[in-house]
Amino acid sequence: MGWFTAVQSQDYAGAKWALGQRSREATDAGIDRLFNRGAILRTHVMRPTWHFVLPEDVRWLVGLTGPRIRLGLAGRYRELELDETTVTRANALFAAALAGGRQLTRAELGDVLAAARISPEGQRLPHLIMRAELDGLVVSGSRRGKQLTYALLEERVPKARAMERAEAVGELTRRYFRSHGPAQLVDFVWWSGVTMADGRTGITLAGDSLERQEIDGREYWFDAETDGVHDATGVAHLLPNFDEYTVGYRDRTAAIHADHPFEPALHSFGSVLSNVVVVGGGVRGAWRRRPARGKLVVEIRTPRPLKRAEASAVQEAGRRMGRFLEREVELSWPKTT
Repeated sequence: MGWFTAVQSQDYAGAKWALGQRSREATDAGIDRLFNRGAILRTHVMRPTWHFVLPEDVRWLVGLTGPRIRLGLAGRYRELELDETTVTRANALFAAALAGGRQLTRAELGDVLAAARISPEGQRLPHLIMRAELDGLVVSGSRRGKQLTYALLEERVPKARAMERAEAVGELTRRYFRSHGPAQLVDFVWWSGVTMADGRTGITLAGDSLERQEIDGREYWFDAETDGVHDATGVAHLLPNFDEYTVGYRDRTAAIHADHPFEPALHSFGSVLSNVVVVGGGVRGAWRRRPARGKLVVEIRTPRPLKRAEASAVQEAGRRMGRFLEREVELSWPKTT
């Protein structure tokens, strides 16, 4: 988790599986326990969507990226008639309702607003809660059954060392290229939500910790201490939607298998941001899950049949999913692909 700094998590279950594929011995239930005790947090940061972050990182990330997100949402606030007076009142109401370690669901926070004659209807409530997150007031609480809750950041998260803005820019830049490199500056700007100027400054501040290489006329940056390229041949993954392997880049052409063109009709979003089957580092198809009696069935859809070794690698990816979920996972291969 700390290696990436932030992992997109609007799909809570999918984001857990994203962490599970990058953690030894992690399980779905184990990540739930970490989340419930606040060892992993979920909040709006960087881009205007949820991310998993660590407690020691949440304050400086919100401080760095929150103002730019708020600026980008100004037009939406006007459409929803959310002026600064309303936002200030809502924040005060949230602070009072959550004080003393209380944790409330979105619906319960909506009731708090309604009782004070602030309409929570439509998108007003989620935008007011998001604004409270971006203002560093609230953050994720424990799960209550399947419902997510909110808590006061000051009560949920221990104090951490503050960062000046320049230091935060340099730190985020270094961490991105360490975990996502080789990547381009435009990829980092997309992922982080900072400006191009900030991105260039960050590369300068990262100094010798990053190396530069030109590939096909494009400039890429990566961790100077990387131990080289690993051969992904024979390795498969069942990546969840919005996995960092796909959503972490503006230019996603490298994720498309060179010999197998991407076919949008297979994918729920029509893009590589869906649940994808990756073989040898390239997207080869899509997958979806459905419950069955006593097990989970994962349907694999590929435009062309996989070779035997590739299919075996996908079967192993399914077994890894089963170990993570601690339940039987059965792969289904439709005859029509």
